[in-house]
Amino acid sequence: MPHTRTACLPGVPSWVSLTTRSLDAAMDFYGPLLGWRFEPAQGRCGAGARALAGETAIAGINAVAPEWELPVTWTTYFGIESADAAVARIQERGGTVAVGPLESEAGRLALAADPAGAAFGLWECHAAPRGNASPLLGGTAVWVELRTRDAFEAAFFYDGVLDWDRRRSAEYVIRWEEDRVVLDFHGSTVATLYGGAVEATADPRLRPRWTVFFSVPDTEATLRTAEKLGGQTIDQPSRTAFGRMATLRDPEGGVFCVVSGHS
Repeated sequence: MPHTRTACLPGVPSWVSLTTRSLDAAMDFYGPLLGWRFEPAQGRCGAGARALAGETAIAGINAVAPEWELPVTWTTYFGIESADAAVARIQERGGTVAVGPLESEAGRLALAADPAGAAFGLWECHAAPRGNASPLLGGTAVWVELRTRDAFEAAFFYDGVLDWDRRRSAEYVIRWEEDRVVLDFHGSTVATLYGGAVEATADPRLRPRWTVFFSVPDTEATLRTAEKLGGQTIDQPSRTAFGRMATLRDPEGGVFCVVSGHS
């Protein structure tokens, strides 16, 4: 049966991808942990795979040679109408562009970093989504969170790059709250921005970064499974407004979060 793919929707997180050193190790960990299966795909730097939840492709995995010494990390891709225009806006606003825009089977992609150093991607899709498509929600990735030095400063940057304010509507809501900025789409929170990150710290968890949250049935059970598979629990489960969440590190060092009870 042919699979569908998470929709590429302008201005919102539409895809997540893991850069790792071992494709096999990543699949052996995330497959049983999150219930994914995989199909081969050509990665940016060689071997790759697409993760599928049911019949929906929801994440990519790209393996890079160890001698490249690239960090093992999850990257969030935001949909955009024009990658070229977005890249120009990133550079005008003090961000940096590391790769692209490059052509891929799914559209044009670019990798960049905001002025505080948080990495993110751009995805200019070839075709417009049909119907009431939702970003990320077709599988287990439910939202992304930016920890940065100043949430409101960061929001102005991403607004300039992704046209957040221009897109405001009943379905597309930007909320500026006391200590964070929240992006809601079709009634669901898809991105949050918080302050408090420290760029000079040695702890990568405290540096500016986008983190992916994956929905799981039971947070504690997921942690036990992760540890059996060689992962580590970084932050123990805690109850939040979004559900019961915890932070994990995969065997290669990739950091991500899981949450249960998310609606």
